[in-house]
Amino acid sequence: MKRAIVAALLVLSLAACGDKGSSTAMKEAPKPETAMKAPAPAADKTAAEEKAVQRTPSPAGAKVFFILPADGATVHSPVAVEFGVEGMTIAPAGSDDPNSGHHHVLIDTKLEDYDAPIPSDEKHKHFGGGQTEAALDLTPGKHTLQLILGDKNHIPHDPPVESEVITVNVE
Repeated sequence: MKRAIVAALLVLSLAACGDKGSSTAMKEAPKPETAMKAPAPAADKTAAEEKAVQRTPSPAGAKVFFILPADGATVHSPVAVEFGVEGMTIAPAGSDDPNSGHHHVLIDTKLEDYDAPIPSDEKHKHFGGGQTEAALDLTPGKHTLQLILGDKNHIPHDPPVESEVITVNVE
């Protein structure tokens, strides 16, 4: 009877180890390619994906441009600038009007992140009131200017509606 109990326990122990009851079979080690596999990605969105910005679509052919000053112009500060737009309308920041946005002027810089709000500083001027003209205080010398239309949240549209970069010489 004791032998039967010991034998049963041995069989159960080996079965729990995955040995299928054979006392002479050795358990094969997992193959390196399967042992080191990373877990499959979760189907749920990550926190970063949930915080991702949704860019507002822009209509095909929409564009912004400088009416003033002309590319290569020699000007005096404050520099009069006038903005033009085609294929969209200008609306104040926060407006949900379809196919609309507001102007931002980039001075001597390029936009680094099209998926985030355009910064507001000395190199990134916001015209969130829907302005189409302004006076920019620029130091003497050469400067580059570029217009980018931002949506209600100051985020560039998708695809971006941006002007060519122009250069002005301030005397």
